[in-house]
Amino acid sequence: MNAGEIAGLIAAGAFLMLVLFLAVPILKLGRTVDAATRAINEVTERTGPLLGNVNETVEGVNTALSQVQVSLDGVNVQLAKVDTMTSHAQNVTASVANLATVVSAAAANPLIKVASFGYGLRKAASARRHAEDEREVRATLKQRRKAARAR
Repeated sequence: MNAGEIAGLIAAGAFLMLVLFLAVPILKLGRTVDAATRAINEVTERTGPLLGNVNETVEGVNTALSQVQVSLDGVNVQLAKVDTMTSHAQNVTASVANLATVVSAAAANPLIKVASFGYGLRKAASARRHAEDEREVRATLKQRRKAARAR
């Protein structure tokens, strides 16, 4: 086993450790995305009945002006709640997207560095081997020339 193969094994082991190290945050990120999806689905399920209540309230507005004022107050409160829930869901979605971007960037940079280091190590080992071979060939040629001159 030569130095290049050993370096390759070390790089592969480091890459494996990096993958294992990054698996945990990625799995947690998946759970966070699932939780955000559930929250958005719950908001969607709750919004439908609220809008149904708004429609009923608007129909009640047509019956009497006194009921209109009370119903509109209730509708405004419900719409404010819906707006708040929607803005929170939007914030959660934006946070999850930002977190995914950060995790992706954090995973890409070390992998590139490890790959570059492994490539450089292989090139250096190859260049060293070639230099040693060239020295041996030059020494052999030099000895042959000396022997030819001596004859």
